[in-house]
Amino acid sequence: MGGGPWALLRLGVLALLWGSTFLWIKVALEGLSPAQVTVARCALGAAALLVACRWAGHRLPRDRATWGRLVVAAFFCNALPFALFSVGERTVDSGVAGVLNATTPLWSVLLGVALGTERAPRPVRLTGLLLGFAGVLTIFAPSGRAGLVSVDSLAILGAAASYAVGFAWMGRELAGRGTPTIALSAAQLVAATGWSVLALPAGGLVVPRPTPATAVAVVVLGVLCTAITFHLTFRVVAEEGATNAAAVGYLLPVVSVALGAVFLGEGLTPRTVVGMVVVLAGVALTRRGAAARDAPPAENPPHPVAARS
Repeated sequence: MGGGPWALLRLGVLALLWGSTFLWIKVALEGLSPAQVTVARCALGAAALLVACRWAGHRLPRDRATWGRLVVAAFFCNALPFALFSVGERTVDSGVAGVLNATTPLWSVLLGVALGTERAPRPVRLTGLLLGFAGVLTIFAPSGRAGLVSVDSLAILGAAASYAVGFAWMGRELAGRGTPTIALSAAQLVAATGWSVLALPAGGLVVPRPTPATAVAVVVLGVLCTAITFHLTFRVVAEEGATNAAAVGYLLPVVSVALGAVFLGEGLTPRTVVGMVVVLAGVALTRRGAAARDAPPAENPPHPVAARS
């Protein structure tokens, strides 16, 4: 990995921010409903990026076609997965949520094959696909813990799958069309805020019980874990390439599991550790060679608008 110590530091900060998302969601849920957490996260992220966009001298997109594409991207890459993660973490440990989030590339491979945009996976990638889902089954294997495989755990997997749909849409409909990425990011989170507000009647109208901890959690979620990570990702992709940027994804589960164990006292069972290792091995195999093949020119980085959590 090139770029020297500053590049490594930037990647470390990015992994810490993304990986800590699941911890902050867990803390925010102590005083807010999942719908309220989602609205607050999207709104604060949008506000931060609008300020950054204004400071950089860029305007939001003006044409209806771009906004139509952004509305779709905002649903699958922000509003829906953010809500599903918040719903899932009512009962699922934050560390496990981080591990399941790492299955997004596996869903991407399946989606590409199903839509015909990707050829049938070669033996190495097929092995990775099977390994990844074997790791998920390992994590959720029956162990006497009632309700481990529940609607909430399936919601987390649904969030990872939603990211896969959103990334495919953005790559085809938004990337490389000449609009500054900071403007696209800001506009997308504005649209995501609209989606999440529409969902407020579904459990979001309960009386919140905010505490200083929940207030800090939602601010960190919106400003650091959503808005700031966009900027850092763009820098990594532009200066070190998409391959190095993709390496961050392999660090997220490690960070989420470690933070959950240290700060929330979440149990780190041998089965969870084995499942995490198997999932990451599977993801690594599915991405083998793909990142280098898909890497864009440095002057035209992709639009990774959805932080992966």
